[in-house]
Amino acid sequence: MFFQSRSRRFLAALSTVCVLAVPAWRGAWAAPVRPQLNVTGYVISADLDPALGKLTASADVTFTALEDLTTASFELNNGLAITKLTDKAGNALNSERLTSNSTVRITLPGPLAKNSVNTFHFEYSGILTGSDTSPVEGIKMAAVGDPISMLLYPGAWFPMTGLYTDRFTAAIDVRVPAGYTAVGSGTTTKKTMPDGRTDFSFTWSKPGFPGTIVAGKFMAAVGGSGYSNIHVYVTDKRKANAAEFAALAGREFEYLTSVFGQPESGRINIVELPEDAVGGGAAWAPEMVAIAGNRFNMATNPQRLLANMLAHQWWGSEISPATLNDAWITNGMSRYGELMYLEDSAGKNAFQSAIDDSSAGALAYDTEPLSTLGRLDPYSPQFQSMTLEKGAMVFHMLRWEMGDDTFQKFLRDVLSTYTDKGVRGDDVQQIAEAQSKLELTAFFAQWVDGTGAPAFVDKYAVYRLGNNKGFRTVGAISEDLDLFRMPVELRIETDGKTEDRRIDVSGTDSPYTIETFGRPRRIQIDPQNWVLKSTPDLAVRVAVLRGQQLYAQGDYTGALGEYQKALDANKSSSLAAYRIGEVFFAQRNYQSSANSFRDALRGDDDPRWTEVWSHIHLGYIFDITGQRDRAVNEYRLAVQTNDNTQGAVNEARARMQTPYKRPAEN
Repeated sequence: MFFQSRSRRFLAALSTVCVLAVPAWRGAWAAPVRPQLNVTGYVISADLDPALGKLTASADVTFTALEDLTTASFELNNGLAITKLTDKAGNALNSERLTSNSTVRITLPGPLAKNSVNTFHFEYSGILTGSDTSPVEGIKMAAVGDPISMLLYPGAWFPMTGLYTDRFTAAIDVRVPAGYTAVGSGTTTKKTMPDGRTDFSFTWSKPGFPGTIVAGKFMAAVGGSGYSNIHVYVTDKRKANAAEFAALAGREFEYLTSVFGQPESGRINIVELPEDAVGGGAAWAPEMVAIAGNRFNMATNPQRLLANMLAHQWWGSEISPATLNDAWITNGMSRYGELMYLEDSAGKNAFQSAIDDSSAGALAYDTEPLSTLGRLDPYSPQFQSMTLEKGAMVFHMLRWEMGDDTFQKFLRDVLSTYTDKGVRGDDVQQIAEAQSKLELTAFFAQWVDGTGAPAFVDKYAVYRLGNNKGFRTVGAISEDLDLFRMPVELRIETDGKTEDRRIDVSGTDSPYTIETFGRPRRIQIDPQNWVLKSTPDLAVRVAVLRGQQLYAQGDYTGALGEYQKALDANKSSSLAAYRIGEVFFAQRNYQSSANSFRDALRGDDDPRWTEVWSHIHLGYIFDITGQRDRAVNEYRLAVQTNDNTQGAVNEARARMQTPYKRPAEN
């Protein structure tokens, strides 16, 4: 997601989803019911002309026909026109451009037999300067320009099929002007050409997704102290944070390796992208993490985004989904790997807060089973929310069922068994059962093949036992899903110590009996949020999340409607009030905006950052309306919170020195 105004950029930074709020989908990546061909290898030669924004390229595409074919279709960015197309014998082929879904359909002179191996030669060129030709409308994925050119694999800058499911090898030559450095996947060589340009060659020899190239006026690679495998490529504008960013990446990669095992490659190149690149400001490829330039500022807390991209070296690169119906495996585990790093580096409280956010994302669009999402557009809000957040929660719940040690063995088994292959949901279940010795059919039926989440209710009575033996609690956990079956934690707070018990919940009513020495004062169901469940608090978060997504798409009326639902559920919700204030601020309705930010300050202070940013936004409003003294007072109050979430304190201090001015509308 990318936004024009500061408040929208801030929303993007705080979002729990990397690529969620997406403009209208053009439809290029809608998966066919049955793939017709399997691309196995590319030999690509490309010339970049940043001054003209032009790409000129040729690609030899080797593929296997999965059925008898009379036509063949490939995705190709709408900004690129084919100038020559031949089969492996050199015979010319006719093609038809379908701009509605960024594809090229080739009419074959004769049928290609099932299982036959074929090579087509494409020559093509075009101007790539923005998002107007992208396979995903409004998302910039392929652009040639100064000082950075980016050719991301999802940008379809070469003829392709099977987004993140069709694995291939690649040998890519890229020629760039003098002073430019190109970064890609695999073995790299470079040579200076007679005309002064530099020819970079990248070879990736095992099946994967090596089709991302980023070229720019980058400084010499910067490494992190103690991490010789990490190299950061940035322009001069970002050099101040490069070493710190490299060190952070080194720590995260080291942690993820300790959990998932050795990756296919221990080398990571982190490269700067233009600020308006990609929906979530980041992309990954084998051995690569590409990050939008404004995310290199450590004050924006890039830890989670970076950890998510690094986790894709295992979950996405080393293994991949067999079909888009299985994308929850790699998207979800990359998200959960990010959360596990957060737990390790920031502690349980930060982890629990992130789990709350993922729970909201998991239920925001929970109308389709994870196992059928392949029919949706993979950059749509529903696909992204479900595969990332509900996928993460599936792994979170598996961890609860298995225990930490078995969970880690299970993850490593999945990775080692399906290295360089596609993995299906059934495969994950099989390995999970083998490692845990648990029967998990009901678990996967509920969370992968089903929808909804239980709403738990606890009814109990407490009885005193004779002879000073303590108390017996007799109760039942009720929930509304007849087929639900899972262990659930019960926390009993007594006059003495607090005790945790594991209760097997099956069906709508599950009785239990617990004896404690102290009298029970409070009983909590699932206090550590191991189970995805419906609660009143979560209903507020879900409504706010939906509102955020509508706001990011410019639907202010729809966003206000969702935020109002959140306030109806919790009238003291600081988050809902804050988001309403954002909408009014974007509409220049400053009085209503100020009222909402004041309501956020008077609310439940959940999450904590609403306090500091409400003060900052009130400062903005006073600056805009010519009340400088009042603005400075709000910035001072923001600094006093000592909450630097997303660089809040830094921003407040800067605005104390320089008044806020609203950016000009594009």
